[in-house]
This record gives sequence, C-alpha cells and structure tokens, in this order.
Amino acid sequence: MLFNSIEFLLFFPTVVILYFLLPFRFRWAWLLAASYFFYGYWNPKYLLLIILSTAIDYFCGIMIGHTEDKARRRPYLYLSLLANLGLLFTFKYLGFFTHSVQAGFSLFGWQTSLPVMEILLPVGISFYTFQTMSYTIDVYNGVLKPEKHFGIFALFVTYFPQLVAGPIERAGNLLSQLNTKSQFDYFQTLNGLKRMVWGMFKKVVIADNLAVLVNNVYNHPTDFEGISLLIATVFFAFQIYCDFSGYSDIAIGAAQIMGVRLMENFNRPYFSKSISEFWKRWHISLSGWFRDYVYIPLGGNRTLKWRWYYNLFITFLVSGLWHGANWTYIVWGVLHGVYLIFAILLQPYRSALASRLGITRFPDLNKFLQVFTTFVLVCFAWIFFRANSITDAFYVTEHTVTGIGNWKEMFGPAMGHILFLDAPPRLFLIAIVTIWLMECVHLAQRHGSITERIARNPVWVRWSIYYGSVVLILLLGNFGQKQFIYFQF
Repeated sequence: MLFNSIEFLLFFPTVVILYFLLPFRFRWAWLLAASYFFYGYWNPKYLLLIILSTAIDYFCGIMIGHTEDKARRRPYLYLSLLANLGLLFTFKYLGFFTHSVQAGFSLFGWQTSLPVMEILLPVGISFYTFQTMSYTIDVYNGVLKPEKHFGIFALFVTYFPQLVAGPIERAGNLLSQLNTKSQFDYFQTLNGLKRMVWGMFKKVVIADNLAVLVNNVYNHPTDFEGISLLIATVFFAFQIYCDFSGYSDIAIGAAQIMGVRLMENFNRPYFSKSISEFWKRWHISLSGWFRDYVYIPLGGNRTLKWRWYYNLFITFLVSGLWHGANWTYIVWGVLHGVYLIFAILLQPYRSALASRLGITRFPDLNKFLQVFTTFVLVCFAWIFFRANSITDAFYVTEHTVTGIGNWKEMFGPAMGHILFLDAPPRLFLIAIVTIWLMECVHLAQRHGSITERIARNPVWVRWSIYYGSVVLILLLGNFGQKQFIYFQF
C-alpha cells in the first residue's frame, strides 16, 4: 500500500481510531495485523518471507540470550546473518550475479548459458532485513536484551509506517516504545498531521512533477545534451531528496500520531559543506547502520591510514550494492568512497589554498563555496544512480560537458525541447517555484523549528497555512506518479 493513495487515506484513520479505542494489551495485535495487511496489500505471497525472517531472528535472539558464552552464541548470530543475507541475495542479487558471471566469461571467449531466475523483488526487503540483523547483532554484543514476546518482536519488524522504506530503526529505540502505553494527544496528533502534509507536499508536488522532467531526459538521454542534461541531473537531486525524505516525513508523522517517535532520516543534506557532512545528513538511519555494523567492525579510523581508506572504500562499495543489483549503484557508492578518501588526503592543501586566496577572511563566501562544491560532487554521483545503464551514465557525463557551450540551440526552434526538457513550460515553472519554496523553508529551519514558529501566530494565520498547503497539494500534485523511488530497494 502506498502512502499517496486513496487506500491509505482510508486505512490510516481506521488503524489510529481503533488503536486508541482498544485496551493496551490488544494494541500490539491490532497494529501487527494492520502492518501485515499494509504489506500484503501489494503482494500477499511475500508475507511468508517477512514472517520467515521474523521467526528466524526471534529464535536466534532468544537462543543468544540464553548463554553468556560468545562461542555458543556465535552459531545463532551466523544463522541470522546467513538467513537474512541469503534472502537478500536470492531475491535481489542472484540475477545480477548470474548476468555478471556470464559477462565475465564472455570476455575470455567462453560462452555460458547459466539459468537466470527472474524473481519479483519484494518491496522493502533491504530495509527489514537490515533492521532485524541489527537486532540480532546488538543482542549478540550484549547491547540489548532479547525480546521474549514474539508478537511485539514481529511488530518491531513490520511496523507499517517505516516498514518498506525506513527509517531503519534500532530495536533499542522502537521495541521500548512498542512496549509502552501511549495516550491520544491532540497536539502530538496535530504535529504528526503537519509532518505528513509536508511529506506529501514534497512527494506529490515536487518529486512527482520533477519525475516527469527527469524521466523525459534520463529515459532517452541521447536525445539531449548540454544544458538539458545538466538541468535534469540537478532536478533529479531534488526529486530523490523530496521523494525519499517525503516518505520519511509521512512515516515519522504517522508514527508520532500513535505515540511513537521514529528517528530523523534527513537534515537538509544539500546544505552540507563536505561529503562527510552530507552522509551525516542524508539517509541518516542507513549511514548510521553502515557505520556501526560495517565501518567500525572493519576498524574504522583507529588503524593505519591505508587501512582507514580501505575501510571507507569497502563501506561505500557495500552501500552502493545495498541500493541495487546494478553496476550503476556500485559506481555511485565507489564515487562517494573515493570522495571521502580524497577529502582526507587533500585537506591540508585545500586549507592552505583557501588561506592563500584569502577566502577564509570571508566566512560566508567560504561556506558557499564549500556547499556548492559538495552539491556538484553529489550531483555528479547522482548521474550514475539515476542512469538506466553504465552506458547512459557515461553519455550523460560526457555530453553535459561537451554540449554545455552549444548555446545556439537554446534560442533556436528547439528551445522548448532543450530548456523545458520536452515538457510543458508550466511543469518546469512549478518545479522551480516549489523547489525555491522548499529551500526557503530549509533556510528558515536554521533558526529553529518552523512548526513552532507557525504555532506562535494567530489561529487564522496558522490554519490559512495548513489549508493552503492542502490546496497546493490538490492543485499542483501529480497523482499519476505514485511509486516511491526507494521502494525498489
């Protein structure tokens, strides 16, 4: 079930009303049933997978908790990791692996015909398997006591607001809240609804309108060059941010209404002054997962320098692979790993150059240059993330540069095709204005919560803003582009 659907508009109020009407001892069962319905609405067959993953990790957690001896605990940890990674490999990577092996053999002139299984990827499998793996690892490391109530544990795995696209919650945060009785709170509900409306605005007004423009170019890249490719790439940067952070906002708001606080997943990432800062602001739950369960176990930065660089590279390589079974995602992850390594290597030289040029005497200019440079690097990497193939990605990178100077086409008969990305000028204008509006909100957030600032205004001002936001969604929203980008992961 999608957040931006009529079905969810009927489903969510029903769940919330009955949740608060039911005695506390029955609430977990109601939420679990609702979560299974929410997930199974897409494809009931894949409920078996999530139930299997839940049962294995519950069993492993209980068995690990029965002994203090790590040697006796270890087989259950391995069983959990093997089961979850096995599900991921089978449903997400098996076809990619088979095709890659065949391509590798063909380079040496060996023709092979390996069986290829075309399996529909279960929605959200990368999210819930990582969430359950973190639980088992935390129990194994003694960070967390195993959850003995199977129903509560199953609800932790399947909690519907964040089930299919995160945030990837830690058991220490979510399990304790699911075990705590919450009362209906008017102001908490109002704030949750505001968050959901803001997320919906980002999704259907900004992201889904941008999707039309971006798809026109990236699905037929050879029809464009220069400025069109550049605009489409920048638009994709905002599309994926609004699409994914919009989902997170709706998830956080929905959970807040039911008295659960999910972790923040985004914090104005395009205002980052470095790639390192970007990853502290973008998909925070995933970057934190890779930090705690991949980067630090590899040794982190408390090791020899070459090993530190290796740890960064491997972490981002795996991060790219997590996003999808395609070489484009792997290159995207590798690029971010290389960015971070070069940032460390070049830090003394960059500081010396900025000082010599006198840029450090102008803090605002220095910050702007850092933010701009980071945004350019991120956008370059997004080319590989969005492109349908490596060939398309290389075409975009090459022809963005070589075609950027061909300004004559901008003022020729093909001006609409080039500038407006083969879409109506109205759509282009909506994209520009709504991005500007969102960035104004982000700038205002630097000085405190904008929700709290709005709340200090008179009633007529507050509700004019709330109703105005809903009207904008209804008038400008693109309700034909329903799928969230991260559902494919």
